[in-house]
Parts: sequence; structure tokens; C-alpha cells
Amino acid sequence: MARDDTTANDYDSFAEAYVAETEGSLVNAFYERPAILSLAGDVSGRRILDAGCGSGPLFEQLRSRGADVTGIDSSEEMLRLARERLGDQAKLHHVNLAQPLPFDDGAFDDVVASLVLHYLRDWSSPLEELRRVLAPGGRLIASVEHPFQSQLQAGPGANYFAIRRWSFEWVLAGEPALMSFWHRPLHAMVDAFSAAGFQIAGISEPQPQPDARYLARDQFDSLTTAPNFLFFVLTA
Repeated sequence: MARDDTTANDYDSFAEAYVAETEGSLVNAFYERPAILSLAGDVSGRRILDAGCGSGPLFEQLRSRGADVTGIDSSEEMLRLARERLGDQAKLHHVNLAQPLPFDDGAFDDVVASLVLHYLRDWSSPLEELRRVLAPGGRLIASVEHPFQSQLQAGPGANYFAIRRWSFEWVLAGEPALMSFWHRPLHAMVDAFSAAGFQIAGISEPQPQPDARYLARDQFDSLTTAPNFLFFVLTA
């Protein structure tokens, strides 16, 4: 567990190391991002907000499929790397998802929130804002840490039903990076979505892409028997 959560999730301090670690990793490149893209389906011509875009790998793939993409992130360093990847014309904004969004009502057809909500203790205001900027019938496609995983990491005796913070050190480029997430039981996620006015169109626990078994067999086998992430498709 973390000793000092005030330094947790400081992406500005380890952005390049994080990108190097996750760009082509099995979990990100062959499991999480493909699952988001599959749930999104045909996005040609759709206005999409990439909420928590990081260095822009998902933004880039959505744009290549014909979407009109806007990205937001709370890390200036991540946005710098995204501009290097995507070009100066990419619509990128320094925005904290816990604050009001600088967009008009109904500005987007879809929002993708890839591995971002589990950083937030309070989902109420962020979800209300994401629903506000969606056009009627628009979709929120979100991936979060699976409560199965965070419960497993907590060990015996942990209260599954509590919304609780948990932290760990991740070694990136030989240096420790402190990460901190919020465990949230499934019913609390569903309640938060409903309270914000969303309807659940789908819940998914996908498998990694088959080709990934040749990258890291042990990790592949683990993902096929114990999911890391939980995926939602919600409609406004």
C-alpha cells in the first residue's frame, strides 16, 4: 500500500516511461484498446470526446477510422506527447475530468473514457458532465479496473462493498511510480451511471486478441481466466 498518496498518479513526472511501457503491451495494445474500438464499432463521421486521452493512442486509432476526435487530459506532459503523435492540428485540451467541461451541451456523439474513471473517488459530477456534452442517444464507452482485480489485490478480509482507495508502486524505466485507484463494487458503478441519467446498453468482459498469446504466454493465460478490466456501453 502507498505511504504517501499525495504523489500518486503524477503522470507529468513519468509520462515518457509510462508510454514506453504501455504503447505495445499485451494489456493495453492487445486487450484494452482493441476492446474499446470493437465496442465503438463504425465511428466514421462521429464526433468523439476522448476523455483521458493520455499520449493519444486511442485518439489516433479513432481518427484513422474517420471520427472527428477531441482529446482531454489532466497531464500537460501527456498532452505534449499526444501533440507529437497527432500533430498540431489535433484538438487537445488540458482539462481535469473532475471539473466542468469546456464544451457545449450535446457537442459529441460519443465519449470514450479509457481506464480513467477508477482514478476518481466521486463519479457524480464527472458523469453528469459527460452526459451533458453528449447528444441525445449518444454513447459513453468506458473501461475501468475490474472490481474482481482490486478485490484480489486487497487480499483476504477486504470489504468488497466499500468504495476504497488502494495504491501500489509500478516500476517504470527503473524508477518507482506511485499509482492509486478507487475500488468500486459493480452495483456502485451501475448506481452512479443510472443517477447521471445513463442507460446501460452493454457490459463486456472481453478476451485479449489471440495473437497476443505469443507475446507473453503467462500474462495471456491470466487474462483469459481473470479479467483485468470491465467495459460498459452507456446511452444518454
